[in-house]
Amino acid sequence: MSFQPNIVGAHLLFERKGHVLLGLRPPDALFAANVWHVPAGHVERESARACAVREAGEELGVTVTEPDLELVHAVHLLDTDDAVPRLQLFFRVHRWHGEPRLMEPDRCVEWRWWPLHALPEPTVEYTVAALEGIAHGWPYTDVGWPR
Repeated sequence: MSFQPNIVGAHLLFERKGHVLLGLRPPDALFAANVWHVPAGHVERESARACAVREAGEELGVTVTEPDLELVHAVHLLDTDDAVPRLQLFFRVHRWHGEPRLMEPDRCVEWRWWPLHALPEPTVEYTVAALEGIAHGWPYTDVGWPR
């Protein structure tokens, strides 16, 4: 077996009164066109927490600080056999300042609060898996890996 770098994603779990914040991806998106997803981004040359803080400002126009983030789940994802593996980290946001608003209409066409027990169709598969894992108290889920 050879060394394989993994892409790391930081995902933000904003919750309010039993609802979770999801964004609808645009119809021309390269990933998950017309599909609902939590706010997220690729970790660049920064920590995963710093990425989550940055994405909260860029995507939602809200202020989040690193101490207000709690790592609640990890999804190790393999989309296809030849895809680059991805480690998707989900951070619960305990506090934020401001109200989420549409900041990048080319990447998200709408933000909406959805009941955790009634997610919209379609929602990104690994996001659904993470939310289910979080509800069960599981720290980790893998998706797409051969058994």
